[in-house]
Amino acid sequence: MQFDPENHINKLCAEGMLLEGEGKPQEALVLFEQAWHNATNDLEKLTAAHYVARQQKTIADKLTWDETALNLALEINTDDIKTIYPSLYLNVAKCYEDLQDFAKAKDNYLLALKFTTFLPNDGYGDMIRAGINNGINRVKTI
Repeated sequence: MQFDPENHINKLCAEGMLLEGEGKPQEALVLFEQAWHNATNDLEKLTAAHYVARQQKTIADKLTWDETALNLALEINTDDIKTIYPSLYLNVAKCYEDLQDFAKAKDNYLLALKFTTFLPNDGYGDMIRAGINNGINRVKTI
């Protein structure tokens, strides 16, 4: 899926990521939340929610934002958006795993796996596939 680098929301999130890289998570969160409040459509909202999730202090709060991003993506329901489903389901699954809700973690890892056919065959796709497979292996032994 291609994101518009000139989009105002994407620019705010990119600036926030730079601040994260500089070790300024609180300043990054301010930009991510600004993106959330300024978002005008589901794609912008899911982008902002994804980044807000990164800076949450609790797993439960991260899960709330990750599920928000996923639900917004599911509302868009186009073939090109399906390229991010595996990553979004992976994020949700990992939260459930960290919360020790292994049944929901497994369900979400398997949903992520279902959509891996939409991932590109590159380093990003390989990273997401590995994360999904590693998660499945962790929760199936519990």
